[in-house]
Amino acid sequence: MVINIRGLKKVFFIGIAGTGMSAIAQYLAGMGKEVSGSDRYFNSGDAGDIQKKLEAAGIRCFKQDGGGLSADTELVVVSTAVEDSVPEVQKAKEMGIPIVKRSELLAEIVKNRKTIAIGGTSGKSTTSAMLFEILSHAGFQPGIISGAGLISLIRSGKIGNAETGKGEWLIIEADESDGSIVQYEPETGVLLNIDKDHQEIEALMSVFEQFRTNTRGSFVVNRGHRLAVQLSKDKRLDFSTDENSGAGYIATRFKQEGLSISFLINGVPFLLHTVGKHNMENALAAAAVAGSLGIDLAISAEALRLYEGIYRRHQVIGQKNGVWLIDDYAHNPAKCAASIAACQAIAPKVMAWFQPHGYGPTRFLRKDFVNEIAAVLRMEDEIWMSEIFYSGGSAVKDISANDLIADIKKSGKNAFFVARREEILEKMRGHFTDHCVLLLMGARDPSLENFAYEIWKDL
Repeated sequence: MVINIRGLKKVFFIGIAGTGMSAIAQYLAGMGKEVSGSDRYFNSGDAGDIQKKLEAAGIRCFKQDGGGLSADTELVVVSTAVEDSVPEVQKAKEMGIPIVKRSELLAEIVKNRKTIAIGGTSGKSTTSAMLFEILSHAGFQPGIISGAGLISLIRSGKIGNAETGKGEWLIIEADESDGSIVQYEPETGVLLNIDKDHQEIEALMSVFEQFRTNTRGSFVVNRGHRLAVQLSKDKRLDFSTDENSGAGYIATRFKQEGLSISFLINGVPFLLHTVGKHNMENALAAAAVAGSLGIDLAISAEALRLYEGIYRRHQVIGQKNGVWLIDDYAHNPAKCAASIAACQAIAPKVMAWFQPHGYGPTRFLRKDFVNEIAAVLRMEDEIWMSEIFYSGGSAVKDISANDLIADIKKSGKNAFFVARREEILEKMRGHFTDHCVLLLMGARDPSLENFAYEIWKDL
């Protein structure tokens, strides 16, 4: 279906409280469109402050009962999680209102604006946020449609995952997990990495090759990644932490002190108030893309020194009784390992808790989770898991998080299973030291935000 973005006047989103849906809804509202939507979380009152923030942006919110649609609604947008049994879907079909997937609408938005699409299996949200801060600092007034809230935007009362922007450039995350990345035709494409997540490597390579083909202009690649480098178009635009890679942008002299990292990019010093080598790579990618737009590295360094981070990406909740509490969205093997490694520079002991999501994904990635986590844990570190998050549907429940814990124990590392996460803190108390990190990891479960603050309250 061809969507006339500029001519569109009234749009309705089903599942609008979701991160991806709320971002596009806010973006369109910023363009002056009349936007409304429904969500099952509005029915139960479990949407937190998302409904208030959507309404503050001029977006009307309805319970998911079909009452929000009207005769002048021009388009209904659904996510992949919305089923045909949802009342609004049935009513839209009865009324003859066109229904499109979120990714289809985003693809049309991309066609109507100069877009930078950030792809890869890890780091998309962070790199998008960092690039947004750089372009904003450079006066570009960019837009962004992201998978996570930027702290700088959240402080202004927004959800933080979208900004329409007045400039010509738009930054988006290009998601490979559902294959929607192949629908986008950006001006600039960015490939951060390729690791097993949702799909086998062969399938992922095919998806990212199509992403490369669809990119109309420059394609910026991580030459330090053995798979990503195979899709390079022009090494002068690429980035790497390998000085012998031939990349145009190279980061060296990484150092982490507490909750800050420093490094050089082509000899220019960078300092960020975040943690981990993976965040150096994210910053390097953002600086390389900015460089392709003519932004000097010194400007990028100034912007990133002010970077405040994004929601639930190594978000430091605080320190209490000698324990640093950090909340992170890590949910695949590579992300979990990188998250744990980043915390190891903060304290002599890291106690990581992880809630896997989905029985299928956990089964698919079982060996990878076990190998990656076991490899990164020091002898004093610990990994704890609670039972797999189940969001409904007809999943076959033939695997438990305890199976992963049992496998990790076989490697000689400290691994513990507590089925109910409500019991995790009491079970952990005897393991805390006067200088350690409690790292919470997990995704897809909307209650994880409150869980982190419940842990903080009782710590």
